[in-house]
Amino acid sequence: MSRENANWVEKLRIFYTEYRSEFIFGALLTGAVVLSYALSPLIPEKIFRRYLSPAMNCAIFVSCALGAWLLFRHNSGMRIRLMSAVTMVVWAVLTFIAILLKATMYNNSLDAATGLLSMDGWEYVLGNIFGWLLLIYPTELLRPGWLNFKRSVLQLLPVLIVGMLDGLLDTDLRWLLAAYPFVLLAYIGSNIRAYRNYCEENYSSMEDIDAQWIVRYLIMIIILGASFCFLSIAHFPTRIFTQQWLLFFIITYSNEQILFRPDPWRDVQKYDAQWEQENLTSNETEQPLMVQQPDDAASIIGQSESVQLLEQWMETEKPYLNKDFRLTDMMKILPMNRTYLSQLINNEFGCNFYQYVTTYRIKEAKRLMRANPTAKMQQIAEQSGFSSTTVFGRVFARETGMTPSEWCAQFDNT
Repeated sequence: MSRENANWVEKLRIFYTEYRSEFIFGALLTGAVVLSYALSPLIPEKIFRRYLSPAMNCAIFVSCALGAWLLFRHNSGMRIRLMSAVTMVVWAVLTFIAILLKATMYNNSLDAATGLLSMDGWEYVLGNIFGWLLLIYPTELLRPGWLNFKRSVLQLLPVLIVGMLDGLLDTDLRWLLAAYPFVLLAYIGSNIRAYRNYCEENYSSMEDIDAQWIVRYLIMIIILGASFCFLSIAHFPTRIFTQQWLLFFIITYSNEQILFRPDPWRDVQKYDAQWEQENLTSNETEQPLMVQQPDDAASIIGQSESVQLLEQWMETEKPYLNKDFRLTDMMKILPMNRTYLSQLINNEFGCNFYQYVTTYRIKEAKRLMRANPTAKMQQIAEQSGFSSTTVFGRVFARETGMTPSEWCAQFDNT
């Protein structure tokens, strides 16, 4: 195998290791959807219309209403939770309207969703709008403050224009409407790397802020969109059951995740504002660091002293043993702007803050395993600063090329 091919194989292996749980999650959910579509025609249509479909709509309504209430109640001033709560309110209202339509206009016919799906072209317009509502959360998380009223209108305007053209022209433009949500998904997904870099530049633990959850969320939206496209072709009424339980699952699962996940941007930005305010009122004229003036001899000397002080603090105080250790904690030792401190680590050690701290944690874990070969991995993970045994095993394998158990066995053999 050539070196280039070997590099690609290694990149694919690392990618699979990083997102293995997301691959498994997507495969299981896709399998459940396919199985549901295969079995749904076996449901008696009369039972589905009278009992099953109304029950699923009620479950979606309750999930949306309860999620909105919890998010409003526990928003903690977080814009992302407020936006998610408003989204859940909109979903609850739309679902309630569907329930009313079912109880009145569609009493002895197909439910409201089937009626909408029979409208040429406009089912895709409605699907785009509903899908856009579900994309508000990842958009706000990956690019906080970017989505406003103007940009929302610009995102939905192509959908409305193409929908009207599809009704006016003889040309079938539904494929454009079906493809448009995936364009939005691609744009949102392109920001995942920047989000992940930001987190790794400021946090030593990715617990509850990792990009994996966003990947999983987007996988759910892709499956929901693909299911909707298939449903638009296959008009068998009971197939709507798959779309209903899938939507219920996404809303319920997402509300639980959003409610307990912190906003990684909020705390850091608040600390930046506090730091700038304190330093603006200070009379100190000393420039924070050499990163601004790399050619200046005095700056280079100051940079060397800062690096030495930082490494001494990491070796003696071992702040990395705290799983909640952040870049802002370093500012207590090196009182400089967070951006300069991040650049210092990148320039001097060739890695970001997360990777820099991980090297110390791996080093500590190796020391502990050498000192006590019979220790449990959970104990080693906790004592070396990792948030969990799973994270410890994944990071250790990525950094060393072997699992902790394999490393211990190799050490024992030598």
